[in-house]
Amino acid sequence: MTLTVLVADDNPVVRAGLTSLLSHHPDLQVVAEAGDGRTAIEATERHRPDVILLDVRMPLMDGLTALPSLTRLAPVLMLTYSGETAVVREALRLGAGGYLVHGEFTVEELVTAVRDVRSGRPHFTPTAAKAVLGVVRGMDPGATAHVSEWVRTPERSQFGDFTSHVQRDVSCFGLSRREGEVMDLIASGLNNRQIADTCFISEKTVKNHINRIFAKLHSTTRSEAIAAWLGTRTTS
Repeated sequence: MTLTVLVADDNPVVRAGLTSLLSHHPDLQVVAEAGDGRTAIEATERHRPDVILLDVRMPLMDGLTALPSLTRLAPVLMLTYSGETAVVREALRLGAGGYLVHGEFTVEELVTAVRDVRSGRPHFTPTAAKAVLGVVRGMDPGATAHVSEWVRTPERSQFGDFTSHVQRDVSCFGLSRREGEVMDLIASGLNNRQIADTCFISEKTVKNHINRIFAKLHSTTRSEAIAAWLGTRTTS
């Protein structure tokens, strides 16, 4: 089954590069490109792609302005140089299914993110993950209010599981606060390197945390741990 993609970026070189990279994968097909938000909406309505890659800063209509209209038509993965915390949080509040900052991912990670977002799994690069973790830690009261909004709003259910379980009491699983943070990031789709970057710790420390988390959640794999953490599987 071919997954169709629309690329929206005001830089024609970036658009061409992304189209070329994605076209090397037989199950991915770029069906349209757009240089601004208004054109992205029109092209999405016409081509009905499975996933939209969306830049933030574009002429005529920027990505954040176009985002509410686009998310009603297809899952949106932000793909941009804009890594400001406020921008990341606003994009997620408006319904983006993931956020990648240029320079923080490989081609294969991009392809994985496209597939993940299409399947409803959020995907973040380290800069965006730090913004999400800031919400979880309650660093910004306004951002914390946005977390509650994500949980309550059905059309943003792709963040419902993530934001609902991060607020639970980690002590009921026997996890420390740091282990709870690491488990949150595992559940949000980050790999060990991304978790290390987000928490400012080494990958070896991440692996040690994960080993302890697996033991406490009676799990042997990430998927089992996530199931227990999200409440879809009870621990023994």
